[in-house]
Amino acid sequence: MSEAPRRQSFLAASTTTYATHLAAAALSLANVLVVSRALGPVGRGDVAFLTTIGMLVAYLANLGINQSNANLGGTRPELRPSLATNSVVFAALLGAMAALVVTGLVALFPGVAGDSSAGLRWLALAAIPALILQTYLSNLIESDYGFRLTNLAWLAAPTVNVGVNAGLAAAGVLSVRSAVATWVAAWALSVAILVAAVARGSRFGRPDLGLARSMLGFGLKTHGGRILLVGNYRLDQWLVGTMAGSRELGLYSVAVAWSEALFLLPTALVTVQRPDLVRGSRQEAARRSAAAFRVASVLTAGLGVLLVLAAPILCVTIFGEAFRGSIGDLRILAAGGIGIVTLKLLGQALTAQRLPLLETAAIAIAFALGIALDLLLIPEHGGGGAALAATLAYTGGGIVVAMIFLRALGGRAREFIPRLSDLQQLARRPARPGTPS
Repeated sequence: MSEAPRRQSFLAASTTTYATHLAAAALSLANVLVVSRALGPVGRGDVAFLTTIGMLVAYLANLGINQSNANLGGTRPELRPSLATNSVVFAALLGAMAALVVTGLVALFPGVAGDSSAGLRWLALAAIPALILQTYLSNLIESDYGFRLTNLAWLAAPTVNVGVNAGLAAAGVLSVRSAVATWVAAWALSVAILVAAVARGSRFGRPDLGLARSMLGFGLKTHGGRILLVGNYRLDQWLVGTMAGSRELGLYSVAVAWSEALFLLPTALVTVQRPDLVRGSRQEAARRSAAAFRVASVLTAGLGVLLVLAAPILCVTIFGEAFRGSIGDLRILAAGGIGIVTLKLLGQALTAQRLPLLETAAIAIAFALGIALDLLLIPEHGGGGAALAATLAYTGGGIVVAMIFLRALGGRAREFIPRLSDLQQLARRPARPGTPS
């Protein structure tokens, strides 16, 4: 992971990363299909509930260390060995503490555990340290433009998931327990790939307590926003499971699985842009982010229309008549695409430029709106209420983050209007960040 010149244009790197995320999403969706057809809405809901707990708790517990890796790894390459070792220590400690906290919460408030058993919860919680480390090492490797390595690791988990579950389903032995166990093992493999990549690249160095304090200090500044953003993505599924039951969650989770196509492009662009935004000036960061937003907003709007039109095929033809209730949920979620693009692209630019609290302010508004609407709408409308709450929350947060972005980094609102020249500009092989291009 030595400091090397950038080898690909922004468009080429984004396309490769987007294709990886698209393939991973297709594999994940195939896994949802396998589990849903084998176990039905209730079984699918149980699996979704347990894996959502694991993913959500891992996000809550990472304390933003991954954001420190992205910034420090990009600007201080000599720190990468110690960043890697500190990441392993943080992941082990924070993961264990998070699992114990969840266990305590379930003991005090049994209702938050839904219909899950203690054994299955412990199985899901066992994945938390690995999930945290996966995020930490991915951001560290990507800080040196190591997208090929992180793309490989990202594909590993869904590939194992769908392969093993399909085999078990074909043999007639797939169960909720085996599906969750496969999910845990798949993410462990993904982490092993990243650990091997770091060991062969920058290597693991000595733990550094002073650096750990710096990592934690910056990470905590970003963590509030990360918690709230992930809450917008995942907490509604937890609420649907506890307030409306496993069947309603099973229907809603299918709609969410299809709607995650809206996240893929902005996620890929954020991943590829981050090393440049960290190294560049505020003016350059504003220019790059606005250009990426213009392209992403057009493509995402088109994808949203496609999801609305194809919803009956995606939900009923593919998953079966039992999932007809997912159609309305998916159509509502599709309307939130532009808000998702805005929150992710413009918000990450603020954090890359060491202004994480500004991103947090916008995300906090989206989160507060989403939770209020979830509590109001889910009891009466189930997954449809959660879908409407999510769409309104993304849209509101997107408007706020755009206003903050323009004020903090400069620029004008008209820079967000799409242009015909955008694709040509993005396809150029750019100069190193901080130099004229």
